Amino acid sequence: MTSPVEGEIDFDIAGAGKPCKTWYKIFGDLHSGRRPLVTLHGGPGASHSYILPFADLNSKYGIPVIFYDQIGTGNSTHLQEKNGDIEFWTEQLFLDELDNLLEKLEIKGDYDLLGHSWGGMLGSRHASLQPTGLHRLIIPSSPADMTHWVTAQNLLREKLPADVQATLLHHENAGTTESKEYMAAVSVFYKRHLCLIDPMPEPAAESMAWTEKDPTVYLTMNGPSEFHITGPLKTWSMLSSLHKIIVPTLLLNGRYDEAQDSCVRPFFEGIQGKVRWVTFAESSHMSHWEERERCMDVVSGFLQD
Repeated sequence: MTSPVEGEIDFDIAGAGKPCKTWYKIFGDLHSGRRPLVTLHGGPGASHSYILPFADLNSKYGIPVIFYDQIGTGNSTHLQEKNGDIEFWTEQLFLDELDNLLEKLEIKGDYDLLGHSWGGMLGSRHASLQPTGLHRLIIPSSPADMTHWVTAQNLLREKLPADVQATLLHHENAGTTESKEYMAAVSVFYKRHLCLIDPMPEPAAESMAWTEKDPTVYLTMNGPSEFHITGPLKTWSMLSSLHKIIVPTLLLNGRYDEAQDSCVRPFFEGIQGKVRWVTFAESSHMSHWEERERCMDVVSGFLQD
């Protein structure tokens, strides 16, 4: 296996007020004749490192895999001056960034796409636009509609210890969700439904830390936590556009996932292309870490089918 290639591409954003770049990392050779897999990380506002296990698809199966940090996080351009600007941080911004990446890497005519969590939301929207070069879509641990997501989080939250629930509610009502007490309570939820591996693998912890080091994107678009959503993503939905997804699609989630079955089922029922749905029995939101080998077998099998 050759060393991954890193680089940056220019991304022209109207209203950014400065030049912007998208940072990427490629495992494998884009000119090998194998169709590349582009990955979209979650958050929004996390970074690529927590989904790095998907690089196994290159080392084990020879599939070129592309990771990138979405604008506003990781090694890409940060725009903290745009904090709170919901007119700037939109789904369209990230769709444009993906299109720009595909064009600049010269793979727009032939690629597969994997989007985890928020990345799956973004990927599903991209697929609904029916780009001619997209062949297969993989959506791990993503909701098709945020109303379903919030309902699922609230049900999971009701199973937390009573004192943890009380702490969460107190700080949300008081508007002190930035406090250490609130984040400590959130971490209890995360250990049950975000990642069951304790301590969290270092690359995953590094990625999640970006939402604290630069919370601009996450707080603006989402809000303080997965179950207390105050940003515009609160009303995000794919329900009216699912029928426009016509490529073969693989859906993944975990038994203990934040993305409960109720969040994933609309994808399964609404997508017009061939759909397969796999739930990992011993996983939460990060089956690519928690059941890594089986996850890669399932994904590689779908891509090579």
